[in-house]
Parts: sequence; structure tokens; C-alpha cells
Amino acid sequence: MIKRVLVQSARFWPLALLLTCGAVSAEPIAVRHIEGTVRGFLVLRTLGGATLATGDLAQVVHGDRITSRKVFRFKDGSIDDETTIYSQRAVFRLISDHHVQKGPSFPHPMDLSIDASTGQVTVRSIDKDGKKQVTTGHFDLPTDLANGLMSTLLKNIPRDVPETKVSLVAATPKPRLVKLAISPGGEEPFSVAGSRRRAMRYVVKVEIGGVAGVVAPLVGKQPPDTEVWILGGEAPAFLRSQGPTHDSGPIWSIELTSPVWPRAPHSGH
Repeated sequence: MIKRVLVQSARFWPLALLLTCGAVSAEPIAVRHIEGTVRGFLVLRTLGGATLATGDLAQVVHGDRITSRKVFRFKDGSIDDETTIYSQRAVFRLISDHHVQKGPSFPHPMDLSIDASTGQVTVRSIDKDGKKQVTTGHFDLPTDLANGLMSTLLKNIPRDVPETKVSLVAATPKPRLVKLAISPGGEEPFSVAGSRRRAMRYVVKVEIGGVAGVVAPLVGKQPPDTEVWILGGEAPAFLRSQGPTHDSGPIWSIELTSPVWPRAPHSGH
């Protein structure tokens, strides 16, 4: 009998497909660019260009630990809030991640907590009858967990590597581990104030193994790829992502944005 395949989001750019939960052999991503204090602004739009939410990113350093929080506030009152703590000693290692999605934009509200040091994963959800459910379990989590870390990891993957695989805990009533395959999709041009630049486009693909992998595309369960654009060089930076952010959700675009200042009052001179 073929098991039902479910889909759920990972962070603001990759989608995760549920497989079986268990230990997965993997290697964490090596630190090539040390992360520091960051404050930035993001905007989330439809593919048609309509603004749905504004985002705030704040990242601070505590010794060899980084705490990063990204919050999207939607016009309809929805919230997408994720706080990630990780270390960067030789390799990037997730310490904890807490991701909450709630409001009208998310038909299936989600609250996922991961404690990578203990292996405890807690999912708070609401079933089809509107009842709250809490599922807690202990798992043998792999060292390459990418929850909350995708943009950071992409800045540290060498461009000449044809494929990199990382693990992800998918938030469902019964949490599962999944694999994401990351591959470079080629450089693409963009401009800054008229100055032409180029960014590497990465493709993040969900892998579905076994019989489910053969059947999924035929029954419409294969999730679309997520694309992420990274500026390379001595100081790599996330520029843009495009993909679904929640179960069966539409494809949305997330980009860096800048403050807009009001026009200076006319002085009369």
C-alpha cells in the first residue's frame, strides 16, 4: 500500500515533503564566510507583484553562536515568525529553531520547535475539526539540519559543486525528516541603481524516494522547486527567493528592500 505523501514548508524559501523519520547520514556545511551582526528588511510579494507582507531580519552574535530572527507581518494580520540559533565553528550546526505561521494566509497554522542538542521536536497544530494538537518526540537528528539556515548555507556552498544535500524537519502533526537537493542553476543579471551585477540562482528540490517518488508527479503531489538568488564574492548575500512557503500554498517571492524616505519639506529658498 502506498503511503500518503504530505507537504509542509521549511523556512521562507524551501518546501519539505514528508518521508519516514529516522537517522540520515549527512555532512554539515563548512563555514567559508563567518556570519555577523545583521539588520535588514524584506518584502514578500505575489508573482504578480502585489505586496503581501513586510519582513524584518535581525541577527546578533554571542561568542560562536548566532541568533537570527525573521518576522513577516502580513496585511491580513497573518504572521510568519522564525527564530534560529546556530553555531559556526568550522561547520554550521543548528542548535534550535522555532517557526510559527498563523493567520488567514496560512490555512494550516503551524508551530514547530526543534532542540537539536536533545533531539526533541514539538509540533503544535490545529486539526480539521479546529482542535489543538501537540506532538512531541525525540529523534536522532542529523548534523546537517537546515531549518532556519537555508540562506546562510547557500552563501557557503562552493559554486562549482553540482549538488549539495541537506536535511530538514518538516512541520506536520507527526514531524518527519526530509532531504533537499541544492544545485546551482547558473548566473543571472540584475541591477543596482543602474549598475549591472550578476547573481547565482540555486534550485532547491524536494527528493521523494521509493514508490511514492514515482507516483507523486502523477497525482499532483510533487512540490515545485524553490529558487534562491545569492550574490557571490568576498561578502555573499541573499537577494531573492521564489517558491511556496506552506502546504499547498502559492508561489511567492521574497526580496531585500530598502527604506523609503519622505520628501524633504520645501524650504522656500
